[in-house]
Amino acid sequence: MRDDLTIESFLEMMSAERGAAANTLSGYGRDLADYSAHCRNTRTTVMDAGAEHVRGWMARLADSGCAASTQARKLSAVRQLYRFLFSDGLREDDPTATVDRPKTGRPLPKVISEIDVDRLLGAAQDAARKGETSAARLRAARTLALLELLYASGLRVSELVALRSATITPQTRFVNVTGKGAKERLVPISAAALEAVEAYRQAARDHKQAPSAWLFPSRSAAGHITRQHFARDLKALATSAGLPASKLSPHVLRHAFASHLLQNGADLRAVQQLLGHADIATTQIYTHVLEERLRDLVETAHPLALAS
Repeated sequence: MRDDLTIESFLEMMSAERGAAANTLSGYGRDLADYSAHCRNTRTTVMDAGAEHVRGWMARLADSGCAASTQARKLSAVRQLYRFLFSDGLREDDPTATVDRPKTGRPLPKVISEIDVDRLLGAAQDAARKGETSAARLRAARTLALLELLYASGLRVSELVALRSATITPQTRFVNVTGKGAKERLVPISAAALEAVEAYRQAARDHKQAPSAWLFPSRSAAGHITRQHFARDLKALATSAGLPASKLSPHVLRHAFASHLLQNGADLRAVQQLLGHADIATTQIYTHVLEERLRDLVETAHPLALAS
């Protein structure tokens, strides 16, 4: 079987049987295409490759400066492919079984302070008030609504941009979201977020924007604003707020949502549920962020530290 057909069969299984999200499938596709190219360069195929070919690919990734975490992610995709082939009887072995996973240190998530979030929100509110044209006011109101919703709910950016218009009304307090693995969860919607959404809708009416099933429609192929588009708008907003744009992304705000909740006394299990994490170990990384901040506080503010 040709490599492209082998990979396509695997991706179809991941979609149909495991409910993998479109972004996940796209990532697997890229990683497996890279592995397939390596197999061709070493005069073999995905179906015929052995452990030495997998190790050679991993060595090439390392030599090219690929981060250990990225190497581990790519190897995981190839492992799952071969497990699929083995379980379906298409291969009699799994060549990744003896390949060691690259050792990675788990980096702490990047977060911003509550003060910086307030600065962002303030800049977004100013832009929404001061827009010189209806188009400028609409764009600013949309960014403010996206920002308020993201920080109030901790949604993944893919979940946020794909919200349906009918999902949020002035009476909405919780939204039912379908996340990774087709799992549903309830996320809260704050009064400030609802107010921002209503202001955005009014700006859309003023601009005579055509009605849409999407809350944040656009001319993209998906019919709604893309993750990349929102990320660009967010960086531009960060610049106007006097914050380093390079350190801000939608995912950083999701991290901020979680760490600020824990910092203010929220239960770890509740934060896990709000974020949609399958494993609480994923959520526990935010407790390490708090530990780092406490240690920094002691080192910079304790009398003995100051005396030294």
